[in-house]
Amino acid sequence: MPIIKSAIKRSRQATKRRERNVAIKKNVKSALKAFIEKPSSKTLSVAQSEIDTAFKKNLIKKNTASRRKSNLAKIAKQAGVKLEQTPKKAPAKKPAVKKAPAKKPAPKKA
Repeated sequence: MPIIKSAIKRSRQATKRRERNVAIKKNVKSALKAFIEKPSSKTLSVAQSEIDTAFKKNLIKKNTASRRKSNLAKIAKQAGVKLEQTPKKAPAKKPAVKKAPAKKPAPKKA
């Protein structure tokens, strides 16, 4: 057990981080199991989302995430899962902003 204050804090931080990381990895595994049990477009999107989250938190590397998502897509194709297209929202129009009139250049002094 550390005695120094900063070491005690580091130990606490490491424990919190480890618990968070383990939880995210468990979410990935459970999402993968759910998809393999019952392949559907919803479980596929959930599994891919969990993989993306793990990559974003630096728990898995980019190529690992890509490989796992690719394998999921392959399984989905074999199972005949149809991907649902979410309707794209029209981009919000920016409010019209009045531009300030251009300033006239100052007369040149000879």
